[in-house]
Amino acid sequence: MKKLLKLSSILFIAIALFAIPGSLTKTWATPSIAKAQDASTQFKEPRSNAPEPSSMVLFGGGLFTMMMAFLRRAYHIGKRIMDIFIASMALIILSPLCLITALLIKLTSKGPIFYSQTRSGKDGADFEIYKFRTMRTDAEKDSGPVWAKLKDNRITPIGSFLRKSRIDEIPQFINVLKGDMSVIGPRPERPMFVKKLEGEIIDYRKRLTVKPGITGLAQVHHRYDESIADVRKKVKYDILYIKNICFMTDIRIIMHTFRVILTGFGAR
Repeated sequence: MKKLLKLSSILFIAIALFAIPGSLTKTWATPSIAKAQDASTQFKEPRSNAPEPSSMVLFGGGLFTMMMAFLRRAYHIGKRIMDIFIASMALIILSPLCLITALLIKLTSKGPIFYSQTRSGKDGADFEIYKFRTMRTDAEKDSGPVWAKLKDNRITPIGSFLRKSRIDEIPQFINVLKGDMSVIGPRPERPMFVKKLEGEIIDYRKRLTVKPGITGLAQVHHRYDESIADVRKKVKYDILYIKNICFMTDIRIIMHTFRVILTGFGAR
């Protein structure tokens, strides 16, 4: 019996010796791992919430595009309001001059007072342009459609003065009110000439991306067209205007227009 008790005691001690180290190891190891994890979390760099540079570039580009679109729309709305105001005031103020002009045309030549002609407008849309008649009614009977020349014998006695003073273009303010034209823009050309010139002059078609005008950068800096060389020069002015289109450019052109009217620059 004593031997059995002694053997049981030895067995119990042996089991305890094997079990205790494992439990001690688990007990002491768990806090150590937890502390290590806490330390790694404590010293870990915080994640940045700042947007990526590429996102900022895309956002900035989109914002700039929206702003430019808004400015273009605002400009076109403002220009249309300015066109209506200028055209209305011009027709009212110049109405006595228009009556005198009409009388002189009837007294100096046979035919109608006004002259209409098909021209190409914005995006190539055709419209009828109005002018005081400055040529004989059969001016193109023998020659066909041609540009006016210096000392053109087709011009009526009063027609030369009307062209030089630009009075013949006053009826075009009606085209402005109708929306076919603007006060300022490239000069509208006849469709037959457009088809011919766009095949001979680079970027000629770009002139049709805006409304044609009574006056413009080309009109105040260059004379009437007489040749392809003249047209090439005018196209350069027209493209320059389209690239730099703004209210300040329009105001400068209006100021130059008064100089052209007073001096008769470029008239035919």
